[in-house]
Amino acid sequence: MNKDLLRMDDLSKDEILDILNLADQLKYEQKHGIEHHLLKGKSLGMIFEKASTRTRVSFEVGMYQLGGHPLFLSSKDLQIGRGEPIQDTARVLSRYLDGIMIRTFSQNEIETLAECSSIPIINGLTDDEHPCQVLADLMTIREKKLILEGLKIAYIGDGNNMCNSLIVGCLTLGMNVAIANPIGYKPPKYYIEKGISLAEENGVSFEMTEDPSEAIKKADVIITDVWASMGQETEAKKRQIAFKGYQVNSEIMKLANNDAIVLHCLPAHREEEITEEVLEAHADEIFEEAENRLHAQKAVLVKLLS
Repeated sequence: MNKDLLRMDDLSKDEILDILNLADQLKYEQKHGIEHHLLKGKSLGMIFEKASTRTRVSFEVGMYQLGGHPLFLSSKDLQIGRGEPIQDTARVLSRYLDGIMIRTFSQNEIETLAECSSIPIINGLTDDEHPCQVLADLMTIREKKLILEGLKIAYIGDGNNMCNSLIVGCLTLGMNVAIANPIGYKPPKYYIEKGISLAEENGVSFEMTEDPSEAIKKADVIITDVWASMGQETEAKKRQIAFKGYQVNSEIMKLANNDAIVLHCLPAHREEEITEEVLEAHADEIFEEAENRLHAQKAVLVKLLS
């Protein structure tokens, strides 16, 4: 495994499966009260330039359960909030900490941080990627479906960081992927080309469409996300118009397989990208997915920091 986890394509198929297997083991041990202080004496700096519920709590609790020390670092508390170059922050923190998790806007910032750091860097979310969330999604899908290879995943919504990381992660594991986005809200060219390449390499399908009904046909897993992510609040009204018809509701769910599951990375805007009815019908899966952030990230921490 690479020193860092910056993007989903940092991980091979075997590395993703290794992380999922370790996450399953750590989840079992935690549920049965078995301590696993695999990172005793280790410190993780957690830099937040974006607000967070699940990322902060899951990393903080996970590091504690592994016997290590989590350190919350708001950009307001660090000199980077006052203009210190990320290169200097990286070289200083590398001398204090054993690893850094950062939740920020720019993928370039996290790439620069990794370049200048001598310790592992974990992407807790950028505008381009959300690898830790997708690892938790894959863990949840495997728990609910028992397999990954050959399943059909339908993603309906914005071509955002979740969409990007899902394309890479799911196709790498031999899953069929269908993406439905409105015109103007497709994933970046890099991820479309990467998706085509991975689909050919693994003998699976990768479909891009503007029709949610087409994407969701015979799907085993339906995934959606908010229409306006953090930093896009000023676009909210414009996006509500563009995404009309991209709601996961009971009508469109009839086109999926009868035993299809629904995932959402949360927070959810009920009656926008997903109805209250569908969210509550699939709450077991969605909140198990949220819990699995803890276990999947613990596995990543062990792989990178131990």
